[in-house]
Amino acid sequence: MSNALLNSILYSFIGIAILVIVFVLVEVLTPRHNLRKEIMEKQNMAVAVLAGFFMLAMAIIIASAIH
Repeated sequence: MSNALLNSILYSFIGIAILVIVFVLVEVLTPRHNLRKEIMEKQNMAVAVLAGFFMLAMAIIIASAIH
C-alpha cells in the first residue's frame, strides 16, 4: 500500500477517535442532561438534531486540523 493511503487511513481513525472522545466529554460535562437517554428512550428529535449538528461541526474542525 502506498504511503498516502496509509496516512489517510491513520488520520481517519485518529479523527474518529477524537470525535468519540469529544462526544464522551460532552456527556461527562453535562451530567444533568443524558444525551443518549434523551435520544434513545424519550425519542427527543430536537436533541438528536442538535447532537448531529455538533458531531458534524466537530468533524469539520477535526478534518481541518488534520489536513
